[in-house]
Amino acid sequence: MQDERVFAFQGRDSMASVEPFDSSPAFSKKMGNFNDGRLRHVGAIDIGTNSTHLLIASIDPILNTFTIDLAEKETTRLGNRDLESGNLTDIAIARVLETLKRFKELANSHKVEELVIAATSAVREAPNGRAFLSLVKEKLQLDVDLVSGSEEARLIYLGVLSGMPFGDQPHILLDIGGGSTELILADCRDARALTSTRVGAVRLQQDFVREDPIPPARRDFIQTFIRGSLEPAVYKISSRIKPSEVPVMVATSGTAMAIGALVASEDVNQIKKLHGYRVSKETLDQLLGKLVKMSPEQRRKLSPLNDRRAEIIVPGGLILQTAMQMLNVEELTLSERALREGLIFDWMLRQGLLKDRFSFQSSIRQRTVIHQAQRFAVDRLRAERVASYALSLYDSTFGSLHNDKGNGRELLWAASLLHACGQHINLTAYHKHSWYLIRHGELLGYSQSEHLMVAAIARYHRRSLPKKRHEAWQVLSNKENRQIVSEMALILRLASSMDQRPQPAVKSIKVKVNGPEIVLELFPVNDENLGLEKWNLMNCAEIIRDLTGMHLKVLLN
Repeated sequence: MQDERVFAFQGRDSMASVEPFDSSPAFSKKMGNFNDGRLRHVGAIDIGTNSTHLLIASIDPILNTFTIDLAEKETTRLGNRDLESGNLTDIAIARVLETLKRFKELANSHKVEELVIAATSAVREAPNGRAFLSLVKEKLQLDVDLVSGSEEARLIYLGVLSGMPFGDQPHILLDIGGGSTELILADCRDARALTSTRVGAVRLQQDFVREDPIPPARRDFIQTFIRGSLEPAVYKISSRIKPSEVPVMVATSGTAMAIGALVASEDVNQIKKLHGYRVSKETLDQLLGKLVKMSPEQRRKLSPLNDRRAEIIVPGGLILQTAMQMLNVEELTLSERALREGLIFDWMLRQGLLKDRFSFQSSIRQRTVIHQAQRFAVDRLRAERVASYALSLYDSTFGSLHNDKGNGRELLWAASLLHACGQHINLTAYHKHSWYLIRHGELLGYSQSEHLMVAAIARYHRRSLPKKRHEAWQVLSNKENRQIVSEMALILRLASSMDQRPQPAVKSIKVKVNGPEIVLELFPVNDENLGLEKWNLMNCAEIIRDLTGMHLKVLLN
């Protein structure tokens, strides 16, 4: 059987669109040069029930992306209100004022053009909440927005949306705060339901926990209270899910991230980032079964928990567990982005930096990859050229060099754009540095496993093949993922072999598959001698034979 395919590599002005995502040079051109545009710096502060958070972001007005430059947190316990009056206490107010003063100084040092501040349930429910906001204005000249429960839910939605692809699936977003729990049903276009319920980890701990460990009967009572509190929100969410839809649950903020950190600490795959990490209900049940039997002192010894989180992790975990039960969800995905990132995202919308949410979502993966390439000073033209070679080879070698059904194509594109980012550190073994930089960088829109696969494809595009002792290979979650990495890395190895010069030399290539033989015929740019490219490609012949059984032949036109 003979299969012959010819493809030409498109220049930067091509308007071709590659489905299911736009990986064309035109997309990169539309996003601007890697170093174009003046970064704009914006700060966001979330005055919560348990903690006050500061986030400072650098916004790229060309890519319309933002990078987190600084994230600070202070446990201010504003929710520890006076038991009789419900007022915010003088001690808690003083803690918040001192924290806000420090955060303002930090923001000024980063030259932020605007500081967006939101106060949530503790302030909106306290009788002296507005007086507190006036005091902040008087003492610190800071304007604070007192957001409603539904507005808080909307901002959480925007925050999660900014860092996670929704695709065509509806998502149930769960944010367990100190004083309230937000449940949101949303897709990439809009939120279908925004709810906020007055049940939170700090509130439950203050109102119902008299003994710790919590006695079983008391625990049952707390869960009954949680169920009753969440019932209207759950009904609203459930009634707006179509019968044919299977929603994805995403959990965010303190309780969920602490639960995730505890689970990940026992994960053999050595999880480094929690964003996109998945936790099953079975695992949550087992973990919570252990936590409820521990004393606060025992929980404090668990490394992922700080002192305050150790006090409220059980009430927060019970909310999480009950919500999953009521919504019949068997797994949740963690999001590190929430209200604070939502404040940044909302600011970008209001400034006209984003025309709409959907357009941002539709290209979130491409934007974050280009952003990382810019961050690590990748040679843009050569990266785009290698990506073009790689995708064309992918499309022309199904059944010979790979049997991927589409999952690996987008990962291959990302790895191609970033494969040389390690040269930012060291030229000799740059593929190893590329793996480290990609793995520990931020790839929004990619799951934890996809993130690791992109890094591994870049790692194995040159030099040795994967070995069991390699950390890059060990952290891949299953055999299927390793197979995708192996095949995509082989294609990237070939693509990068055709790009050894500063200027492009290969104009097009003809691929012929004849039984066990794969023939690559190279066509030059401006009659260029392609002997160097042929020599580089033939150095891959032995690896191709070992991995696929195919025999490589390279012809020069």
